Amino acid sequence: MTKKGQSVTILVAEDDEDDRMLMQDALEENRLANDLHFVCDGEELMDYLRHRGQYSDPKVAPRPSLILLDLNMPRKDGREALKEIKSDPALRQIPVVVLTTSKAEEDILRTYDLGVSSFIAKPVIFESMVQIIKALGKYWFEIVELPDKK
Repeated sequence: MTKKGQSVTILVAEDDEDDRMLMQDALEENRLANDLHFVCDGEELMDYLRHRGQYSDPKVAPRPSLILLDLNMPRKDGREALKEIKSDPALRQIPVVVLTTSKAEEDILRTYDLGVSSFIAKPVIFESMVQIIKALGKYWFEIVELPDKK
């Protein structure tokens, strides 16, 4: 499900194992799991993006086409990671979609102020997650023009 046969790398920052499995199944259902990577918190997300530690090899940690970001994670939460991503000239072009259980108006406003591309309340029902992932896939990988990976 990609335009012009481009390779799509999706990076999911999610600390909850059940939510990771739900997202992976929904991505597979929509044929978007070809190059799927998971990190468990904001620190690991930044290590991945900056090729530090276990992610020092770019083949292990390719530049993502899209980041799906949970807000409430240990060590460094999604808000802090988003602020770092969007303040870094080497990373700010990567689209970030917040996918979280939070529906707090403060979180919505703050993440948009920080430069998030979209804010989506995470569904708990698999069929709803499949529909959200389908819409995300269509929008980000069929409709939108993304910059070439660097």
